[in-house]
Order: sequence, then C-alpha cells, then structure tokens
Amino acid sequence: MDRRHVLKIGGAAAAALAVPRAMAQAREPIRIGELNSYKVFAAFLEPYKKGMDLAVDEINAGGGALGRPIEIVVRDDNGQPGDAVRVAEELLARERVSMLMGTFASNVGLAVSSFAKERKVPFLASEPLTDKIVWEQGNRYTFRLRASTYMQTAMLVPDAVRVAKRRWAIVYPNYEYGQSATAAFKKLMQARQPNIEFVAEQATPLGRIEAGPVAAALQAARPEAIFSSLFGPDLSRFVREGTTRGLFRNVEVFNLLAGEPEYLDPLLDEAPVGWYVTGYPWQDIKTPEHDRFLSAYQAKFRDYPRLGSVVGYAAVIGAAEAIRKAGSLEPEKIVDAMKGLSHSTPFGRIVYRTLDHQSTMGAYVGRIGLRNGKGVMTDWRYADGAEYLPTDAEIRSLRPPE
Repeated sequence: MDRRHVLKIGGAAAAALAVPRAMAQAREPIRIGELNSYKVFAAFLEPYKKGMDLAVDEINAGGGALGRPIEIVVRDDNGQPGDAVRVAEELLARERVSMLMGTFASNVGLAVSSFAKERKVPFLASEPLTDKIVWEQGNRYTFRLRASTYMQTAMLVPDAVRVAKRRWAIVYPNYEYGQSATAAFKKLMQARQPNIEFVAEQATPLGRIEAGPVAAALQAARPEAIFSSLFGPDLSRFVREGTTRGLFRNVEVFNLLAGEPEYLDPLLDEAPVGWYVTGYPWQDIKTPEHDRFLSAYQAKFRDYPRLGSVVGYAAVIGAAEAIRKAGSLEPEKIVDAMKGLSHSTPFGRIVYRTLDHQSTMGAYVGRIGLRNGKGVMTDWRYADGAEYLPTDAEIRSLRPPE
C-alpha cells in the first residue's frame, strides 16, 4: 500500500469521526447563565423561575435555537453585588454560558452590568428597575426588560396630578431603587404641579422598616397624599401600621409595585382599598397573548402566575430570540441582535430600543379593591412603556457613548 493510499484512508477516517462530533456538538444545549437573589426575594423569584421553565419547555418543543435546545444554568447571588460578580465569573468560566441574564436588586444589577461591560458578554437584566442601568451607567452589553423606576413612576403621575393634592409625604426603601423612584416622582410632579409641597420624607432600611415610627412621623406632617415605593414585607408592615393609626384616612396613596400579586396577595382583606398602584391583574386580562400564557402556566404548575412569572418567561423568550436573530453564539453578534429586537410577551409585543437598550414592556396601572376577601386591581389600564420615557435628547445627555 503506497503512502498516498494511506493518507487517503486516514483522511476518510478523520472525516468520518468529525461527522459524529459535529452532530454531537449540534445537539449540545445552548447555555444561558441566570443569576438572581432567589433566597432573598423568594416571593417574586419563585414564580419567576416557573416562568423561565415554561419558556424553556416551549422553546425546546419548537426546535430550540440554532437547532439546539436551550438550557438555563441557575445560580443564587445572595442579593449581594460582590457575590453576583463572583457567580457571573463562575458561569462564564466554568459553565461556559453564552450570555448572562437575571438579577433583582438595582445595586446587584448595576454590578453585573459593569462586569458584562468589562468581560464583553451580553447581559439581559430582567428585573432590576434602576434607571442607571440603561442611562447613566448604560453600556453596549447590557439590556433591560422591565419598565424602569422612572417609567413606572411616570405612569402614576397623571393620576397624582389629577387628585390635585398639594401636601405630599414620601416613604421609600433606602437604596438605589427607592431613591430613584423618589427623585423621579419629585421631578415629574414639580414640572406638572409647581405649587406642590413635600412635607415629610422617610427613608427606611430595606427589609427592616420600623413601621410604627415611620407611620407616626408621616401622620405628624398632616399630608394630603403619600407616594411610596415600599414592597414586600416592608409594604405589609406599613399598610397594617398605617391602617391601625388612621394614617390613610382621607389621604390619597400612590405606591409603585403594590398591585403585583407577590405583594398584594399576602395582605388578604387588609389590602388598602383605593390606593393607586402599578401591578398585574392577571385574573382579568383578556388578550390572546395573555390567554395563551395563562392557560399554559396553569396547566403546567396548577397555580396562577405572578408578575415574576411573566418577567421570567419574557426574559428567556428574549434571550432565545436574540440568539436566533444573531445566528451565532458570538457575544458581539448577540449584542447587535438585541438592538431593536422585537418579540411577543404575555403583555404584547415589545422592542428593545437601540437608543438605550430599554425594552418597551409596560405595566398595568389602576387602584386596589377587594374581591372575595382578597386584594385585586380595579379600574386598570395597560400603560405602554414606550410612552413613559424621557425624550431621546434627554437620554442621549445621560447615557455615555458606547
């Protein structure tokens, strides 16, 4: 057997071996690294994880992305920026994920956004509401799903102006989200109602509100209206203490997030009737997109969705659509694909804006009522996120160049 024949046989054998390897690689899942504060914010993130699971099932049943199944690699960041960066590094180095997504608290989201910029990896921030993540500290690699603090505050402002109250008190959790909500509310209200007066302000430690003294301090200021960005256990304690003391009697109250089932349901019949809120009236939304999502969610989990369920579902759908649009797992191509990406969600179609990487996902705005001994949203409307953003010129002045 001459040398040319041996080389031909060797080449054929190598090619034969390469085919199964290529086929095996094509079947390997595309891994997306999800980091979040599952233990710290369980009320929101347990439903969030269910929403992710439902989306993965649907995507993979439809053939996955790039002919490969999607796999979400989940890690807990303990609600700490330092831990989140460590976990993000582990997801990239050890788990070989193609992109990052997740985070809940604003300070954690900002830390991971900075990490994504440094490592040049796409990051889909699903939940942190801080405006800085797409404006002052925005970068090429970070995109955000949920309507921001500014956007949701702006959604409440028309009703806040309409009630025509002059003396306002404010209470908020003392970290980036609460501080931003307060700043946005003051700015927007002063522009619309120049005679407004802020008579009291209470900044409370997240998760450790002393509701009695806070309610007493607000009551002593004799406000005509209150703006609050409290959520979770802090909100429940404030509602109960304020109700007991009569703080809310003849006072208009506006609260970000209080209409979300995660925070409204635990109050049961103590839900503060009449408050103006953003939230998720899942029982009453009748659109084709939401009907399909609701049916699939209830069939899989024998439970009703919370807002976290919608956010987790939409985040995974967005990540998969970005990979499909990119036609590649190369980070720069995924980032380019995210710009202007449009896809369906249970709230309708959204777009990730090229200008600032903020999605146009909106929120439901309404008031709290009681139904069958449980708090629900009433008189609600859907506020399209695209309509509650500053002008393009304002955003360009805030956002650093890429």
